[in-house]
Amino acid sequence: MSFDVWSSAVWQNLVAQAKLPLNLRQEFAADPARAERFTLEACGITLDYSKNLITTGIWQNLLQLAEASPLAQKRQQMFAGDKINTSENRSVWHTALRAPLGGDLTLDGVDISAEISQCHAQMYDLVNQLNAQTYLGYTGQVITDLIWIGIGGSLLGPQMAAEALTPYNISPVKIHFAGNIDGAVVSDVVKPLDPATTLVFVASKSFGTEETKQNALAVRQWFIDNGADKAAIARHFWATSSNIKAAAEFGIESSNILPMWDWVGGRYSLWSAIGFPLCLMLGVSQFNQLLAGAHAMDQHFLEAPLAQNMPVILALLGVWYINGLGCQAQALLPYSHYLRLLPSYVQQLDMESNGKSVNIDGDALTEATAPVIWGDAGTNGQHAYHQLLHQSALAIPADFILPIKPAHDLQDHHLRLAAHCFAQTQALMQGKTLAEATAEVKATGASDEQAAILAPHKVSPGNKPSNTLLLPELSPFYLGALIALYEHKVFVQGVLWDINSFDQWGVELGKQLSTPIYQVLSGQQQHGFDASTEQLIARFSR
Repeated sequence: MSFDVWSSAVWQNLVAQAKLPLNLRQEFAADPARAERFTLEACGITLDYSKNLITTGIWQNLLQLAEASPLAQKRQQMFAGDKINTSENRSVWHTALRAPLGGDLTLDGVDISAEISQCHAQMYDLVNQLNAQTYLGYTGQVITDLIWIGIGGSLLGPQMAAEALTPYNISPVKIHFAGNIDGAVVSDVVKPLDPATTLVFVASKSFGTEETKQNALAVRQWFIDNGADKAAIARHFWATSSNIKAAAEFGIESSNILPMWDWVGGRYSLWSAIGFPLCLMLGVSQFNQLLAGAHAMDQHFLEAPLAQNMPVILALLGVWYINGLGCQAQALLPYSHYLRLLPSYVQQLDMESNGKSVNIDGDALTEATAPVIWGDAGTNGQHAYHQLLHQSALAIPADFILPIKPAHDLQDHHLRLAAHCFAQTQALMQGKTLAEATAEVKATGASDEQAAILAPHKVSPGNKPSNTLLLPELSPFYLGALIALYEHKVFVQGVLWDINSFDQWGVELGKQLSTPIYQVLSGQQQHGFDASTEQLIARFSR
């Protein structure tokens, strides 16, 4: 029988507490120890969650909710490689990819540690050759560029992490990412490159994903158009896939294919051969630091009590806002230029995992699940959507993320960046009352009448919740820990909502429907769609 959060006595207590007034200004004033009580450090990362709409009583009830759930059991099942992806009958074992090898990693009677070691060895060998510039192309020239072709989890993870770790790039090989099926993407990528000095990596578990396959075909044709023969294609094309046959038919040598396993989902695959671009740019040692950071967060998630467990804390706060207080969105606000793609990455991680309408038994859910995730790097967002965060009637929980040590020498820039980050969370929490706004206007010399007109426009309601996450620095280790933190947060919320966080059947529907529409657009099939789709096809085809 599935666990039902909503019928539990502790949830009914929380529903009642959600109706009570709560003022964060007053909570901080009444409790000098509040900030310390609601602050935690794990794996070097500090989480200040004191600016959330919680009291000690609310928080204790949320912890009881987690305690009463099957979280402990399901967490053990995931780390043991059990098939918790029930709709696809698959294990969910991405954590095995970042665990130190040598332990018991047996899946369906097979020791997968040997497979992981072999994959690492092959990946590291190619990385070392490329970085030492001993891997030569078909004309005898060194490889200067890598085109990484993928989509979704096969692209977002390495692309986001590559941006994040730009200061750690030690590779002479420049990496280019191609994902979208919009022809402008692959066209722009190949335009300045030379096939003779370009290596291509095709990342597709099935080797049949439309976007990836079409982009790979276009790049292969680019090679052919520039005089490359079959042997040259075999020399310059690599893949990570589980469909060896399809990759070989494409022209990729079996020795150039790194494995993809069905026990690793796409949006959790950064730690596998999908992380090859990162390994290339960082070198093997720093790539292993990325894995070590993620493993450290895995151990924290496994071992820390619920009240001191960072992924559990973030997950409970999310459930409280979505289901207790009716929030439908969450902002992710990294105060780091290098983390500017993190919101896009977490969008997929969270929304594709938990955007569901049935529970694990297939029964319709009565409550909302995943929030809409959005955001951008600070301080850019302050001059865009922060206006809505501060003064609209919406309460949008926000995660602010700031590395303490910058990767540059402009110290005053970083002090100003930190000041803005902390000021935003302070302003969201305390707001500005009408009395404060009136006094502020009158201090400029305005009359009482003028102040009465202007002051209401300067009022901010405050009481807007936020978390602040401080990283010692944006290094491979701490990035690994941060990513794993959000992975486990999503998992915990899936357990509490009683859903399967590891399938994505909704994504498949649009893919299925695109095929017959493409056949109509390309003149291969008769029409037969709804009136709106027919009209759009007609207008496009004029």
